[in-house]
Amino acid sequence: MSKTSVPRLIGLFLLMKVSCCQIFAQEILDYAPCNEIPALMQEFTADYGALVRFYTPSTGSGGQAAGGRGTSNTGGSPERTGRLLKLYDGYLKRLGALDFNALPQECKVDYILFKRDLNDRLSRAKEEANAYERVKTWFPFSKRIYSYNKDRRRGLRPDAAQLAKDWNQATKEIESLTNKLKATEVLDKEDVDESLLVINDLRNAASSVYEFYNGYDPLFTWWVPATYTKLDSSMNNYARLFRQKTEKGKEVDKSGIVGNPVGRDELARQLQFEFIPYSPDELVDIANKEFAWCDAEMLRASREMGFGDDWHAALEKVKNTYVEPGEQPEMIYGLYKESIDFLKEHDLITVPPLAEEVWGMYMLSPEAQKVSPFFLGGTNIMISYPTNTMDYDDRMMSMRGNNPHFSRSTVHHELIAGHNLQGFMNARHRTYRNFRTPFWTEGWALYWELLLWDLNFPKGPEDRIGMLFWHMHRCARIIFSLNYHLGKWTPQQCIDFLVDRVGFERANAEGEVRRSFIGSYPPLYQLAYLTGGRQFYALHKELVGGGKMTDKAFHDKVISLNAMPVEMVRAILTDQKLNKDFKTNWRFYDGK
Repeated sequence: MSKTSVPRLIGLFLLMKVSCCQIFAQEILDYAPCNEIPALMQEFTADYGALVRFYTPSTGSGGQAAGGRGTSNTGGSPERTGRLLKLYDGYLKRLGALDFNALPQECKVDYILFKRDLNDRLSRAKEEANAYERVKTWFPFSKRIYSYNKDRRRGLRPDAAQLAKDWNQATKEIESLTNKLKATEVLDKEDVDESLLVINDLRNAASSVYEFYNGYDPLFTWWVPATYTKLDSSMNNYARLFRQKTEKGKEVDKSGIVGNPVGRDELARQLQFEFIPYSPDELVDIANKEFAWCDAEMLRASREMGFGDDWHAALEKVKNTYVEPGEQPEMIYGLYKESIDFLKEHDLITVPPLAEEVWGMYMLSPEAQKVSPFFLGGTNIMISYPTNTMDYDDRMMSMRGNNPHFSRSTVHHELIAGHNLQGFMNARHRTYRNFRTPFWTEGWALYWELLLWDLNFPKGPEDRIGMLFWHMHRCARIIFSLNYHLGKWTPQQCIDFLVDRVGFERANAEGEVRRSFIGSYPPLYQLAYLTGGRQFYALHKELVGGGKMTDKAFHDKVISLNAMPVEMVRAILTDQKLNKDFKTNWRFYDGK
């Protein structure tokens, strides 16, 4: 090779590299965001985090005490609530100063969603400020604690004798109020919840002061410890008494599950927030239509298995295909390999090699299985299967409920291309977006179950029954969760519905209902699976079925946009005309 050839080859290589990068860049730029909105959102996230950190009392270990509720994290402290109200209002003004019409499509979507979130935070913070006003007569001693914590943040040395006197007086006031509270038969649950937040915040504030000065300031260490201990104990007892005020007279059915039905108005508000233009009653109707399709398909599979129209008998046979103790992890891994091979064979989505490499696996404890009776997924796959400490009935229900055919139908939901790939891609694309919604998270994972059914992923009637069981499960989630939150059904009725209508093992049904109503799941979470899945399915039909995109292009675009309401994914991919006061209007369901 001549000396002159080397520079030419290097130049050719660089040209090819630049061309490839340009092609890749153009692919990204098709949906690229602007600079203004991402920068504003990132700045807000940093400002919000700094304010919550600063105005939330620090613990003795140097961390932050648990604070607040909902998205605004303000409950309990009027100082923190007031400061965050100012933050939200300020960012709404900055957002309003931007020229919406000049923004590219992705940033119009970000504008709409960021504005929605800021208004929601503002509204919730105002509600929390009003909640504090309703209960503040129970806390006349709060200034005796908050004022010292405010000075502590700047290290101002307190008058230890005066502080001890103030906290001793606060204890006496609590003891007097405790007698008044005992004489009060019952309190509104929202007032009790707010009072508990206030007490928690006050205890953290007092602890923050105590941990900061005690042992460092000699006068503080001489005056305060015994007084602080008595004050903290009094507040703890005060909180215990508040909790009792909502338990009196509350009827609990034999399930023992006590949740908090939110009512029709709150359901409607949350559906609008999540960009779902359907009423609760319309969603129940949709679920019943889906159920009718499941019933027909279940009968078809049952007949193929030789059970005629007795699909419950066919379901029983499928449940009894469980593997022996110790074999469940290997069975799950085998199902994963089948799933990933199917995705690659049909060229459905780009799977980064690292995503395949780094997912993990662990077993759920017996305690965790009471809330999560089936295996879960995400960064790791969490396997639900009996242990030696469970009694016979619970062991059999767990084994039967996690049989291979049930598990095969959902392994892609939990790993790739479902929750595991979602988390992997969210950490790498449009990371400034924080519009997390179960309609995207659970909807995307459920959508793959719908798509893979169409692509004949199930190998036979047993596999189809496994997939149908889960489809019926998601129909049931819509029906029982909405009926519960509308005040129509009790938890026990929800359990019985899952057992009778879907074929749940009773312990698994109890775990499902307990998870739905007393865990950390918001009211719309359980209905978001099938509802969000149907949104993605409708969008796939519109774009891929309409010949505008390939399967792989569609899936790669969606997974790279990060989490947001599915209607906004559609707005980006279809270049829909938007205005800054956009309201949800996409009627995505057209039946089976």
